Amino acid sequence: MSADLPTGVERRRFDGRERLATRGEPVYGEPQDADGWRAWDAGRSKLGAMLELGMDVGLDGDDSVLYLGAASGTTVSHVADFAGPTYAVEFAPRPTRDLLDVAASRPNLFPLLKDARRPETYAHVVESGLDCLVQDVATRGQATVALRNRQFLAPDGRLLAAIKARSEDVLDEPEAVFEDVLDELREGYVIRETRRLDRFHDDHLAVVAEPRTDDPNAEQ
Repeated sequence: MSADLPTGVERRRFDGRERLATRGEPVYGEPQDADGWRAWDAGRSKLGAMLELGMDVGLDGDDSVLYLGAASGTTVSHVADFAGPTYAVEFAPRPTRDLLDVAASRPNLFPLLKDARRPETYAHVVESGLDCLVQDVATRGQATVALRNRQFLAPDGRLLAAIKARSEDVLDEPEAVFEDVLDELREGYVIRETRRLDRFHDDHLAVVAEPRTDDPNAEQ
């Protein structure tokens, strides 16, 4: 994997400073330049924050993506701007209605009003062998969600997850919460990189992982 920006993501100047950008219709009031590039606000996007911090996400143009926790489409709209087929799972009806509007100008974006904790309810819609699983869900059991949705990933696919400590336990120290989540994730994934996102998002840990193989030395 390369730490370079995905094809279709560039650094462009907005309001006198360089920012991440993708080319597409604006979604959340973000600035757009004359060439159709719109700023990707890392303060409103965990995946954007991962890219700003130089994490080796391995995501690239035309990749097939399953996005869990799509909400109103802030981040998944940027993903769909440069990726291939992008399945966007959201549990709440109100943001899903907004997501439908976002998808109107993005024919490769497929909104699904489903619960990410129950992948069996959308397994008949989402293709298998996907390149990337992006997870940004505000629920207890975030590692379990990632493990249950691992079935959609290709053997060389990857998980890009933003773990929210306060969604797991509001009382425990975030570092302890993160260690517990990572321990559970290792049941089905090889952890490649982790990074705290506190510069942009308090009490969040970004995780880059790959599906575990039978190789006992996979993490060495």
